[in-house]
Amino acid sequence: MVLDTEQRRKNETISLLLVAGIMLFASNLRVPITSIGSLVPVIRDNLDVSSSVMGSISTLPLLAFAFVSPFVPKIANRFGMEKTIFLAMMILGLGIVVRSANGISTLFIGTALIGITIAFGNVLLPGLIKMRFPFKIGLMTGLYTIFMNIFGALASGVSVPLSNIEGFGWRVSLGIWVALILIALIVWYPQVRNPQPQPDLNVEQKKTKMWTSATAWNVTIFMGFQSLMYFTPLTWLPDILQSHGYSLSQAGLIISVMLLGIIPVNFIIPVLADRMKNQKLLGAFTGIVFILGSAGLFSSNLSILIISAILIGIGCGSGYSLSMMFFTLRTRNGYEASDLSGMAQSIGYLIAATGPIAFGGFYDVMGSWTAPIIVLIAIGIIIVISGVLAGRDVVIDN
Repeated sequence: MVLDTEQRRKNETISLLLVAGIMLFASNLRVPITSIGSLVPVIRDNLDVSSSVMGSISTLPLLAFAFVSPFVPKIANRFGMEKTIFLAMMILGLGIVVRSANGISTLFIGTALIGITIAFGNVLLPGLIKMRFPFKIGLMTGLYTIFMNIFGALASGVSVPLSNIEGFGWRVSLGIWVALILIALIVWYPQVRNPQPQPDLNVEQKKTKMWTSATAWNVTIFMGFQSLMYFTPLTWLPDILQSHGYSLSQAGLIISVMLLGIIPVNFIIPVLADRMKNQKLLGAFTGIVFILGSAGLFSSNLSILIISAILIGIGCGSGYSLSMMFFTLRTRNGYEASDLSGMAQSIGYLIAATGPIAFGGFYDVMGSWTAPIIVLIAIGIIIVISGVLAGRDVVIDN
């Protein structure tokens, strides 16, 4: 009886540490990206490089997400999710340290390491939650996306003030976040010592091929275009607002409003999705708010632009959270969820990476933002259609 009680307490402790570890891991998945954004001009001047070089630094993580994601499930299948996540966090910490060293080459190498390891987290967390919390998928997904975005926003807000502290500079401002990685590694280590047994996949399960599944492609299309609707406005909304006569500081405040709109929806949508028989309504809702938010960008009225930014933020929060839910709801186990996540994020982030470049080029050709905004509305329609199809109550089985 005493042994049973001790074992139960040990299991409860490990479970609590698992929840804390997931939240800490998720907290590190946006911080390395958002912390550098506001420091780009400082880094550019300090290293004496061009804006195009710094632009490539910004797109490098997205390309890493795209090219690394398909291989992540295979690595996790070989070594186990718990150990793979632990190693990914170690390399993420290394990437943060290397990026903060002196020189443009270390900036590129560190950023590449960061992008690669964040891809592991993006792909594996939905599958891990399906494995370890099969009856609380919505709640856990909502919680980890909240932590991810809150810490991402925090890192963005404090980077410049940290860099202005005497003796710090941009390198310490970026490198200080390795402390969060160290805390996450300590909390996660018990999962490495007590890994979840890998499922014994039967022959029928091994025949599942994501790349030939219509449902998997619907999820992938939804994932890709909702990602584009995040990165494209984030890149070009300041220019659109300036074309309406607003200052860069006003544009920054409106973008902050957009980002704030993401946070509550990140929690609400997964909880709703988990309770619904199908998610077609949520898929349609995501596309509709994108359409309405994009249409509002035609106006120069401040109130309408703020509402538009909020709607786009709601769409971004809904789209990302719903994508994470599709990975778990459309599959049968955690490893299949990781496979679908790898496929959807690979193609999805390729689409997202091309969005800002294509829209900038489109503006250069057309000479105004009217046609690009019309394209955003058209993409919203694609999100409605793919969201309804991905939201059907089906499980990938081919």
